[in-house]
Amino acid sequence: MEQNISNEILFYTQQLKLPQIRKNCISQAELSASENQSFEQYLLKLLELEYTQRKENRRKASIRYANFPQNKYLLDLKREELPEEALKILPQLERLDFIKSGQNIIFSGNPGTGKTHIAIGLGIKACLEGYKVLFTTVPRLLTQIRESRSQKTFRTMELRFEKYDLVICDEFGYVSFDKEGTDLIFNYLSLRAGRKSTIVTTNLPFDRWTEIFGDPIITAAMVDRLAHKAYLVNMTGKSYRVKETKLWLKK
Repeated sequence: MEQNISNEILFYTQQLKLPQIRKNCISQAELSASENQSFEQYLLKLLELEYTQRKENRRKASIRYANFPQNKYLLDLKREELPEEALKILPQLERLDFIKSGQNIIFSGNPGTGKTHIAIGLGIKACLEGYKVLFTTVPRLLTQIRESRSQKTFRTMELRFEKYDLVICDEFGYVSFDKEGTDLIFNYLSLRAGRKSTIVTTNLPFDRWTEIFGDPIITAAMVDRLAHKAYLVNMTGKSYRVKETKLWLKK
């Protein structure tokens, strides 16, 4: 009789997609009995195990769907090698208040100074705290926008893009745009202006953004939208990748 009941419990937990309850119901029942716990305590523990695992699964899925090229965590940063300005502002950014207030962050400076690492680290932390995040490079974003136009899914992509709590646009300035590309990127980033947070990493200061967009009017408008109430972090400094290469060559 008890075996039949156990089999039915396993059946229903499988059908209802309750894997942690299915996994732990028998062992937890034995533990609860040995500790003389009430039925309510037993049930509560099972629900806690199910909830905890689902929460962890959502976090992992959020990081996976964000499309980070690598999982780079803030804990892994060599903070003593960061540019001074980044070192000072990072504790404030780590609180993620900028996402709640819809503020942007622009990391600008030469390659190898930690711009992308910090951006990904903030993005992963945001995922772990329940925010919806997207990581993309600007060239990839432009390609996806153009493909969505040919596939007639342009509006669907727009709606999805503007709903992310945080979008990280990496490699801003590595590739210049034609007139159509400039208009597309401008319109897309404008969807989020003042409402949702965007992190931009770029190797170019604002006064050189005309090299990306060509049109000085659109450049001024883009800078105005992205920089309004944003954190502007100067990442100019020595490349830590060059330092690591030199150390590696010495070995």
